[in-house]
Amino acid sequence: MTARPNPVIDPETGIPDLIRRLTDDSKRLVSDEVRLAKLEAKDSLHRAARGGIWMALALGVTIVMLVALTVFLVTLIGRLANGHMWLGALITGVLELALGAWLLKRGLSTYAEPSYTLAETRGALTDTAHWANGVRER
Repeated sequence: MTARPNPVIDPETGIPDLIRRLTDDSKRLVSDEVRLAKLEAKDSLHRAARGGIWMALALGVTIVMLVALTVFLVTLIGRLANGHMWLGALITGVLELALGAWLLKRGLSTYAEPSYTLAETRGALTDTAHWANGVRER
């Protein structure tokens, strides 16, 4: 968008003309802001979709890699246990179960941490209002 030059104001211009110009400029400004908001929303949506596709691909590759790692561990432990593959599968399953429980515990503890809440925001706004009233009374 290019800025429009400011027209030379005629000293003989009346109040109605000035109000009409102000109204026209306000309408143009609002329509420009709406157009800009639409462009920004479209760009954000495009970037979010592209990011979502990459996340889905990463998840798929990670799942395949974890399955391959599980098979490798079962085979490795089974061979080390004199060909008892059931023992490799059991040990690998217990290790993965313990890792999953640890990750779940960490995730739940992180989720349980306090965050900013609406009550804290209201309290901060109330404090600000009291401060502003005190400044105004002086």
